[in-house]
Amino acid sequence: MTRAGFFPIVIAGSLALVTAVVGGSITVLDEWYYSLQQPAWAPPDYMFGVIWTAIFAMIAVAGVLAWEKAPTRRDVEVTLGLFALNGFLNLGWSFLFFRLQRPDIAFYELIALWLSILVLILFCGRFSKWSSVLLVPYLVWVTIAGALNYQVLQLNGPFG
Repeated sequence: MTRAGFFPIVIAGSLALVTAVVGGSITVLDEWYYSLQQPAWAPPDYMFGVIWTAIFAMIAVAGVLAWEKAPTRRDVEVTLGLFALNGFLNLGWSFLFFRLQRPDIAFYELIALWLSILVLILFCGRFSKWSSVLLVPYLVWVTIAGALNYQVLQLNGPFG
């Protein structure tokens, strides 16, 4: 049994699930999206759900590990705040890209998302190496998403 019981697991799992569901509801694959030229290397649409499911599971586990290993209450609070900020930025990208149909603004927001993942990796790595390791695929995937977003801009811009 962990020092905090099952509470971190329930909270991290619930927040990852809520973020995934809200993000999925924001992601509208409609005429506008399908009219966008995609780079030849873009993954097929079905892969996004598979990849995001695995990533959200790793984020939840990383959050639990960081929460459990945080040496002080302050570290727990900062960790939770960093994960919350990251979730907000993750949803913000989907909103900007799909709902507002602004891949240009979404690209700049994605830079903030990428930086928030890097900060999570570095901060959590001070007391939980496994938490950091579990966040690396997220950083890699957002890097790929950034390259894809950039290519969409190059192939379809300007927007707005």
